[in-house]
Amino acid sequence: MKKPRIIRWIVVIVALGALGFFGWQRFLRGDDRATAANNAQKSARNAVRVTIAPVEKSDFPVYLTGLGTVQGFNTVVVRTRVDGQIDKVAFQEGQLVNQGDLLVEIDPRPYQATLDQAKAKKAQDEANLANANLDLQRFTKLGEFATRQQTDTQRSTVAQLTAQIAADDAAIFNAQTQLDYTAVKAPITGVAGLRQVDIGNIVNAATQTGIVTIAQIEPIAVIFTAPEEQLPYINEAQAIKPLKTIAITTDGKKPLAEGTLAVVNNQVDTTSGTIRLKAVFDNKNHALWPGQSVSTRLLVKTLKDATVVPDDAIQHSTNGLYAYVVNQDNKAELRKVKVSQSIDGRSVVDEGLTPGQQVVTGGQFKVQPGTLVTTAVASSDPAQPKVLKE
Repeated sequence: MKKPRIIRWIVVIVALGALGFFGWQRFLRGDDRATAANNAQKSARNAVRVTIAPVEKSDFPVYLTGLGTVQGFNTVVVRTRVDGQIDKVAFQEGQLVNQGDLLVEIDPRPYQATLDQAKAKKAQDEANLANANLDLQRFTKLGEFATRQQTDTQRSTVAQLTAQIAADDAAIFNAQTQLDYTAVKAPITGVAGLRQVDIGNIVNAATQTGIVTIAQIEPIAVIFTAPEEQLPYINEAQAIKPLKTIAITTDGKKPLAEGTLAVVNNQVDTTSGTIRLKAVFDNKNHALWPGQSVSTRLLVKTLKDATVVPDDAIQHSTNGLYAYVVNQDNKAELRKVKVSQSIDGRSVVDEGLTPGQQVVTGGQFKVQPGTLVTTAVASSDPAQPKVLKE
């Protein structure tokens, strides 16, 4: 009886031990999972939040940037060519006038009188010529009854009066021209500036002050400069086709117009080491105005399949340029890079990065090599460059 009881107690003890062992293992596994979860949460809390963007492969336009001044394609100071009093001003300041439009009318009466006098003088000389021709015919019909001297003298009189009529024609033409000059007309199509005279003013041809200045704005020109070391590249590209030129506001925010390079100056400015360039713009919307200062971009060439990253990804140090790349483990890796071009918030990387990688564009000040990061992708909308997408 004692032996079976002992066996039963042994079985109970073994069963209790087995239950305790399995319970202990389960407790340990639960504790390990909790520890792992806690560690993961700590790691997530310790991860640095950064903004990333992809390294892309795309065509990259290479521009020469500079500052320029807008000039009227043609600018004319309108002056009077005759003396007199202004009777009429036929234009408004700032008005777009067409070639041939009346601008100012000068008192025409003195010049009309001169024209009438020249015409009367011609009529008088024509009457004298007619009479001289009749006398010459009479002397010719008289034959031997008229002396040769009388006939020759009469022929000379006819020739003199014929020449006098030619002079009268020239005087009439001159008087008509002076009369036409009393109507001052626009020599070109353009925008009229501030007028320098008013109705009732006396003007004369010897005065240097003009009546008004007219500037042609369709098309219009921009004069700007480029470094002399770029001149061979400009001439080489210009020989293929006229180079595209963009005019932008001086703050670089608003494009104004697109045109083409028209003229490369015939000499380099030795004092500044620059070459003057002239670009022409259609300017149909009148975005460019004479005298306006603009920023210019001259498209010299386009790099095909270049490695391009946002400018914010490029960092500077005493050892040169670098960028942080986020690897598959969400850890930051430092890569030294070489940049050849940069414009409009994008840079061309010649060495150090490959397309498809993810580079850090924001939050680098908290990042060190090997730092665990949590990422947000920078918005591609240029109007909202600071918005982040999870």
